[in-house]
Amino acid sequence: MVKSRLALVVAVILSVLCIPFAPAAQDAKPGKTARIGRLSRNSAEADMPGLEAFRKGLRDLGWVEGRDFDIEARFAEGKPERLPELAAQLVRNRVDVILAGSTPGALAAKQATSMIPIVMVTTGDPIEGGIVASLAHPGGNVTGVTALGEVLSVKRLQLLKEAVPGVTRVAVLANPVSPYTRSFLRARESAGRELGVQLQVVEAQDPTKLEQAFAAVASQRAGALMVLTDVMFINNRRRIVELAAKSRLPAIYPEREFVGVGGLMFYGASLVDVYNRAAVYADRILRARSLPSSQSSSQRSWSWSSTSRPRRPSVWRFRPRCSRGRIRSYSDGLRRRSEP
Repeated sequence: MVKSRLALVVAVILSVLCIPFAPAAQDAKPGKTARIGRLSRNSAEADMPGLEAFRKGLRDLGWVEGRDFDIEARFAEGKPERLPELAAQLVRNRVDVILAGSTPGALAAKQATSMIPIVMVTTGDPIEGGIVASLAHPGGNVTGVTALGEVLSVKRLQLLKEAVPGVTRVAVLANPVSPYTRSFLRARESAGRELGVQLQVVEAQDPTKLEQAFAAVASQRAGALMVLTDVMFINNRRRIVELAAKSRLPAIYPEREFVGVGGLMFYGASLVDVYNRAAVYADRILRARSLPSSQSSSQRSWSWSSTSRPRRPSVWRFRPRCSRGRIRSYSDGLRRRSEP
């Protein structure tokens, strides 16, 4: 049994309900090259891990790129206001299915077409975000995978509290215009009370506000930092990690990419698992095999990562231990040492 202290990532797989498949999707079959539109909020570089996992998922299902399918990608480069026009481009090019990342991306695709099937991959709440009517009965032309972001944020706080047992004040770096921020703010008071910490939200709406946000963290004497999910933060992850190191703050991040540039620790959904599951839905759509209208399923995957060489004078070391399957947990082997 998984211990209660483990942070669980729940990826809810939405059922396909009477999707009005576009004619091209209905006709997808061997001999015809399917055209998949990729709509991403990120840059091509930041989007690569997820898109490669999606490609691998299709290959595992027997698809050969260049023969059976091609991917036409559009990247917003961290500028969500570009998503509607990029989605419209994919619709005009008559792709067979749209793979949309993020809540804004899924909404842009949904607003651009009611006929082309959309496979979404998002960490936001798809109901609150207006993407689907409900998890059990999403309706329309949208299906896909979501790792519920507000659940992850609370679990990250729990893990951060265990990593820094004496912490009483935790700074939360948030983008005030992000859809993921609103859901967290509603739950922050109860989460803070439960964990016995005071949560201090500091906002940064664009990269020029990051230094100001960290100055506010220092003035509030926070003992740790949690970064909320936001595309601007991902695209500026190196600067955020540097500022956290300069502030000597143990920090937990929402994406693995932060650890890749020296961040201390990450907990969140596994891109490989999520995008592999998205490939299953794209496969079923392109083969015109819809799911039973009453079906909904869930997938649980855990992904924990820390770096042994974070960008800070003091190194926080974690000893993850593997339990059965793919569950990775956090052990009591936390210790702190100073660099010589």
